[in-house]
Amino acid sequence: MAASPVVSFVLAGAVALGCALISACSRGRSEGTAIIVGAANSAINLDPRVAADEASQKAHQLLYNSLVRIGSDLRIVPELAESLQQPDDRTYVAHLRRGVRFHDGRELTADDVAYTFRSFLDPTFQGRSGAYRLLASVEIVDRYTVAFHLKEPFGSFPINLVMGIVEAGSGAANARAPIGTGPYKLVSFKPDDRVVLARFDGYFDGPAKNDGIVLKVVPDDTMRGLELRKGTVDLVVNDLGPDIVWQLQQDGRLRVETSPGTDYAYIGLNLRDSILQHLEVRQAIGYAINRDAIVQYLRRGLARTAVGIVPPMSWAFQRDVFDFHYDPAQARRLLDAAGFRDPDGDGPRPRFSLALKTSTSEVYRIQAAAIQRDLAQVGIALDIRSYELPTLFGDVVRGNFQLYTLQFVGVTDPDMLRRVFHSKQVPPAGLNRVFYRNADVDQLIEQASAATHDEQRRAFYARAQQIIAHDVPYIGLWYKTNVAVFQPDIRGVRLSPIADFTFLKDVYRQ
Repeated sequence: MAASPVVSFVLAGAVALGCALISACSRGRSEGTAIIVGAANSAINLDPRVAADEASQKAHQLLYNSLVRIGSDLRIVPELAESLQQPDDRTYVAHLRRGVRFHDGRELTADDVAYTFRSFLDPTFQGRSGAYRLLASVEIVDRYTVAFHLKEPFGSFPINLVMGIVEAGSGAANARAPIGTGPYKLVSFKPDDRVVLARFDGYFDGPAKNDGIVLKVVPDDTMRGLELRKGTVDLVVNDLGPDIVWQLQQDGRLRVETSPGTDYAYIGLNLRDSILQHLEVRQAIGYAINRDAIVQYLRRGLARTAVGIVPPMSWAFQRDVFDFHYDPAQARRLLDAAGFRDPDGDGPRPRFSLALKTSTSEVYRIQAAAIQRDLAQVGIALDIRSYELPTLFGDVVRGNFQLYTLQFVGVTDPDMLRRVFHSKQVPPAGLNRVFYRNADVDQLIEQASAATHDEQRRAFYARAQQIIAHDVPYIGLWYKTNVAVFQPDIRGVRLSPIADFTFLKDVYRQ
């Protein structure tokens, strides 16, 4: 792969960035003693019930708390709830911590929890109601106890309790003037510029180790690297391209922390396509792609080859599934077996042509070029078509593609298998964009959803993952490695699998 277009692009990008970093000069900070976090995108709405974009959710994690949070193995663990019980297969009961205070000093009670979740039962509420389609009612049992009643058994429901709790009656004010129970309270919010937060000394889990956090929007990737180099930004998490991270590591002044992540990059294959309906063709494509080279060169080692949509650190992950290794000879044999023989041996004529739709992101375009080169080696001509993300998403949802590359961000619960691969989840109902249908998978996913014990759920999900992997509706490319780059005097940086921002309360400047 030494002559790969991946390598040429990486080297060119490194040289360009290196010149920019060398020419950067230091300038003073204007945000005082706060920890300044550089971000690619601006928060849109500070109400956790409404905004689903990643930038807004990072702010929510600092302003609010949830009944439960996501642990290192992607199981839920208590936060505002001291415990979560399940007296029957349609009821979950949360027992709240006592003495938790909102930023205005008022104690959090069951009224606030019920108000937050009853919002999703209001048909006029414009928020993230889709995740709560099976929630029938929210009952206040007493001042510190709340019961959630479901329409039918749903073993993955607790993941939906990872939702910031707002004050009862607070309404739309949370969008711009939120009052939560989190480790920080809002000082100012300037969309497309910054969110300024101050330490909340009354935080139930102890005050933060720093005075405050500034989420500073720096839209350009290279500029975020320069801001770090100049010292005007203290920390960037997952918002730097692999080339820039590599260059900053070579520069040697900044520190880097990494952890395995849950983001999943893949190729989706349209199973209604006359060529891609052949299992041997889908398998051949998987064997033909040198995923290790993509990880090593394009991702600079900040990834690992993917097995499936459920991430390896998940309690439900099944490693014993069909997987690909780079084997062009096997790819050619499979294409021959499918009836697509090479018309001229080593000549220029392909067996057939396919179109791959991807985003206009330079990294994804170069990744597509590497895939194009690999497929050409086994006689498949690949036409790369790049689109802005809204156009790409639109085509994918409508089924207007043969192949496409996208990325699932922050996969935490194995119920994602239902949303992506159940036959009833074809858009617009869900995320089954490749038109995958397998009655056995449907049944296993339904059994897993209805099961009340994790061991039962794990067994059903494991078998579903094995069947899906064999059927190859997706070709997994890589799992992203979370990476934080920060100033040498910053301490306390610890990245979780989902790279949430809750660790910032323990960050300080030495």
